[in-house]
Amino acid sequence: MGREWRSGCRTFTTEFIGARGPKGTPAQPSRRAYILKSDGRQRPLGIAALEDKVVQQAVVTVLNEIYEEDFLGFSYGFRPGRSQHDGLDALAVGLRRKKVNWVLDLDVRGFFDNVSHEWLAKFVEHRIADRRIIRLIQKWLKAGVSEEGEWKETKVGTPQGAVASPLLANVYLHYVFDLWVNQWRRKWAHGDMIVVRYADAAVLGFEHRKDAEAFLEQLRERMRKFGLELHPEKTRLIEFGRFAEDNRKRRGEGKPETFDFLGFTHICGKTWKGKWFTVRRQTVKKRLRSKLQAVRRELRKRWHERIAETGEWLRSVVQGYFNYHAVPGNFEALRTFRREIARAWLEALRRRSQRHRLPWERFRSITDRYLPQPRILHPEPGVRFDAKHPR
Repeated sequence: MGREWRSGCRTFTTEFIGARGPKGTPAQPSRRAYILKSDGRQRPLGIAALEDKVVQQAVVTVLNEIYEEDFLGFSYGFRPGRSQHDGLDALAVGLRRKKVNWVLDLDVRGFFDNVSHEWLAKFVEHRIADRRIIRLIQKWLKAGVSEEGEWKETKVGTPQGAVASPLLANVYLHYVFDLWVNQWRRKWAHGDMIVVRYADAAVLGFEHRKDAEAFLEQLRERMRKFGLELHPEKTRLIEFGRFAEDNRKRRGEGKPETFDFLGFTHICGKTWKGKWFTVRRQTVKKRLRSKLQAVRRELRKRWHERIAETGEWLRSVVQGYFNYHAVPGNFEALRTFRREIARAWLEALRRRSQRHRLPWERFRSITDRYLPQPRILHPEPGVRFDAKHPR
């Protein structure tokens, strides 16, 4: 019989490990692949072998049940029942309802590439007593990567793209960041403080600037202790909140700065009556441009497809974009995206035939048939947040 773990009212067993357990076949190296980031750089991925994916998924399923009892409420990345929009809702509600005057926008530099294997093993051992699980995780971390037929050792980091990496990242940041932040907020903050973390990116709000500066200085020291570093360009402290616009105007500093989080630019604003503070969210412009460029590249490959086939594909692209970005206040970005998609499609259809110029009137009927009209699909942040967190 495998060792049993008790988590709440549930009991789990490790019998599923089987042949690929601690005395079984060693983990295979991950295959290195790269994807293009929005800033033009390449993000390395580690694609595990099928057998390792199956075992990793089984382990993650069990460990999720255990760690979900430990993870804190302001952690939203890669957790069951939590989405990016839940994190966005929590952030918007916190900025509106708490006394937030300063925002600290954090990003850990190369987090997945710099996770310490030794510290991660200690963190897992702190909660999991089964040595077989510990050895399995260590095998996955030290399996290395295979790139162009050559094996490379991995002494630090956890491969992005591996099934277990999101959970291991959350475990690492739970001990390095979440627990420490929660304690700092209770013991050292002199005013209101909010925290929202999604994977290695986090946004914190402070009532007092001195709190924010002291927190940032101490956080840098703590990150160094665990082999991590805050990104110098993506980590910023800005004035943001209900008084930011008036304060900056009085000092002659212009409009309040903005920050990006989970694909949206967050902007200080007011309600339509101009009396109450609100947070406006708009699609990050560089992400919008990057998505349009990717669609144009794909359209070049589809020049000779039938209009119906391309139309169905574009319908799924536009609808998928709306499903994520159709938040209140972002209607103009949705309309811009649909318009630019239609323009790129028209250019592609015209280029494939030099003798026939498709008139706009006829093309408009085609776009109306296939491309969804922009509309807001998500409720106000406070409505969904209050429904999920009645207290």
